[in-house]
Amino acid sequence: MKTVVVGGHSRKVGKTSVASGLIRGLREYSWTAVKISSHWHGENSSLNGREPEEDFSILEETNRGGLSDTSRFLAAGAARSFWVRFRNDGLTDAIHALLPILKSSDFVMIESNRVLEFVPPDIYLVVLRYDVEDFKESARRTLAQAHAAVVLDCGSATPSWKKMTLEVLAPVPVFVTRDARQLPEGLIEWVGARLA
Repeated sequence: MKTVVVGGHSRKVGKTSVASGLIRGLREYSWTAVKISSHWHGENSSLNGREPEEDFSILEETNRGGLSDTSRFLAAGAARSFWVRFRNDGLTDAIHALLPILKSSDFVMIESNRVLEFVPPDIYLVVLRYDVEDFKESARRTLAQAHAAVVLDCGSATPSWKKMTLEVLAPVPVFVTRDARQLPEGLIEWVGARLA
């Protein structure tokens, strides 16, 4: 199993766009795509606002025309797509339940930072956006593990992050774009060469 992990320093920085773009650009591979979330947004309305009883859930996406991130993976060309949600300490159990799915796939694209605690990737790409100040603790812990970075500078010359610099990324390639929906030049070729 070849594994590409796409993480990021905050929500809404373009992780799904980068992962979808890679799936689209590397269609020769049969991808199983996974989004891992530590929150329960978009919860099933049948719960009527109640908290779910379990600490994790794994849902397989089948709608290629939907608006969800997992639908976007399918629309980009993924063979299968899953949404893993966890809360509290449920990530360990969620990953153990997910492993048979991952091991049955030749190529896996995972959107998450926290999965690095359990699954060693062939490629870990970190998505950084200069105009988003928040920098999650999981991203701080994993930044030094990145094989490359996709940086959205959004017209800003310097990042707005507090107590964080890009010095840790000095030894790895940094691919810059102004729009996460348009992958930086050379990224698909670089990922494809590492997967070959």
